[in-house]
Amino acid sequence: MNPMKKTSLLVLLFAAALFGAASLLAKPAPAAPVRLTIDVDRQVLPADVVERAIIKVRLDCVPPPRTKARPPVNLALVIDRSGSMQGDRIEQAREAALELVRRLDRNDIISLVAYDSDVEVLIPAQRVGQVRGLEAAIRGLTPRGMTALHGGVTRGAEEVRRHIEEAGYVHRVILLSDGQANVGPRSPEELGRLGAALMKEGVSVTTIGLGLGFNEDLMTRLAQRSDGNTYFVEHGADLPRIFANELGDVLNVVARRVVVEIDFPAGVRPVRFVGRDGSISGQRAELTMNQLYGGQERFALVEVEVAPAKSGSVREIARAQVRYDDVASQRPAELTANRKVTFSTDRTAVVASADHKVQTDYAANLLAVAKDEAIALVDAGKRDEAGRVLKARSAEVSAMAETYRNASLAAVAAPAAAEAERVARDGLDNAQRKSYRTESSQVRNQQTVGDDRR
Repeated sequence: MNPMKKTSLLVLLFAAALFGAASLLAKPAPAAPVRLTIDVDRQVLPADVVERAIIKVRLDCVPPPRTKARPPVNLALVIDRSGSMQGDRIEQAREAALELVRRLDRNDIISLVAYDSDVEVLIPAQRVGQVRGLEAAIRGLTPRGMTALHGGVTRGAEEVRRHIEEAGYVHRVILLSDGQANVGPRSPEELGRLGAALMKEGVSVTTIGLGLGFNEDLMTRLAQRSDGNTYFVEHGADLPRIFANELGDVLNVVARRVVVEIDFPAGVRPVRFVGRDGSISGQRAELTMNQLYGGQERFALVEVEVAPAKSGSVREIARAQVRYDDVASQRPAELTANRKVTFSTDRTAVVASADHKVQTDYAANLLAVAKDEAIALVDAGKRDEAGRVLKARSAEVSAMAETYRNASLAAVAAPAAAEAERVARDGLDNAQRKSYRTESSQVRNQQTVGDDRR
């Protein structure tokens, strides 16, 4: 072989070997914890008419690898110890809190705040591995006095703030109450403002209402505005399961400070968010979420009005951008996606293109909003009108189920029709009102319930 060619061949082989070794040593880029998709209730829309459509901006959150260390949590337990917590309630609250703190790691941060007529910080915020007397403080909770709920949450948030600048921590207040807020600020609007302010700081508040004496309007508003979870627990025996369920979320956060922006082209007018609160300005819709949990789906539904288009044409209907903080890498991340639809005069093609999951999510949120409307009407003494609202929404969902042969929609509509009749006849008793308010909040927040993620 020619010496020059032999040398060149050896150089190439050496370079290839180096490249191969580098490839073996190089670590693959970690998968993004969030996936962004835009769905539409139908991939084919009717041509030549003004049409309403539902846009679903979906965030699929990838479960973190089990071998990977989870992010640490900065958690404030705020527990009602007012006089109404006597007996089994305080005992079961103690046991649930003890079970929760036993599952924390040494580097997690915990604080314990108890409130009655006054508010007391029993355990200031500190790392679990440094805490002395935490279990004793929990076991020492004794019922007394009134219910300074706003003050309790405020002090819990102050404890969380003491470590809010520490990188990588997930910040959460868990509030347990069985009574009305009767000391200090006590209206849903005041607690809602507190929740909204905490969300801006990256702190979510989870509310757990125990028994039939708490104010469900106040508790759900506080949770919703801070993007936290909410629970109605009629019996204290369920508290350990609820605390475990909640901690499963807190320990599984994969993204924080999530901002979703949806831009619509000319000819597509955003009308309203369905379920979640968001803002619409011109051709842009925007909403924020505080935290995303691995293995769960979060989404925004936007109803839009689409201008007429010719049969056979294809048009972009939405474009989305999502920004968030990746909890694992502690770095900002960004995703984009867009969606196009086709137009047709063939009704069969329109029906066949239906996305049954989007339709069902839309229906569930539509009925959740209707439940909130029904509560307000019953409170105003308008049971008949409340029944009509529920019946109208049920009929709308039933018609959609029939048109698109969507069995899931039919399953959602059937109980709503029965509820409409009952509400018009009997109204809502205390337990039913609490269930309505809590279920509506859970659906609108896409909260996973009844799932112990231990």
